[in-house]
Amino acid sequence: MDAEDPRDEQVPRDRQGPRDGQGGRRGDTRARIQCVALELFAEQGYERTSLREIAERLGVTKAALYYHFKSKEDIVRSFTEDHFTRLDALIDWAREQPPGLATGREILDRYVSVLVDGSDVFRFLEQNQATLHSHDSGKHRFEQFRPRLDALVELIAGQDASARARVRATVAFFSTSACFMYFHGKSDLDPAELRKIVLEIADDLIQEPIPR
Repeated sequence: MDAEDPRDEQVPRDRQGPRDGQGGRRGDTRARIQCVALELFAEQGYERTSLREIAERLGVTKAALYYHFKSKEDIVRSFTEDHFTRLDALIDWAREQPPGLATGREILDRYVSVLVDGSDVFRFLEQNQATLHSHDSGKHRFEQFRPRLDALVELIAGQDASARARVRATVAFFSTSACFMYFHGKSDLDPAELRKIVLEIADDLIQEPIPR
């Protein structure tokens, strides 16, 4: 009899996500591992969480978990990789659009959507900076982000933009990230209202004023 393939192990039904038309899970096992790991990291801390505990909460063996992630560091690295994949998709989309203020506004709107979808991950990364910075992935996270930020700034400000325009576009991205992550989840602020305010501020920043 062939050895059991850990890929075939089923995630419990209450932890399964949407299925495709043929009944398969669209990469859901990996996503569920990420979700459960994030839950445990938030509950008891990154250092005190083991792969065994993640597997137990999922209801799978460690072998099944190892097929997707060999370590907790691999899971954290996957958070960053998924975020950069979404930014790359945004950049690819933006490069196909006509340049101008309307496209710049849409880029920022889509960027906020990336922040919304990854808000729990960003909060985890922020709260565990000291621990995660010692890992190679943590040390180089900004270096990986910088060329993507440069691309987004150029797509908004223009290839031959002035220094002022480039700085304003850069501030728009950083202020959007900082404000959204700080206020997101606060009970006294409606998420839709927060999104509206943040985008209004970013819109003001990318509209370069006429020098006096």
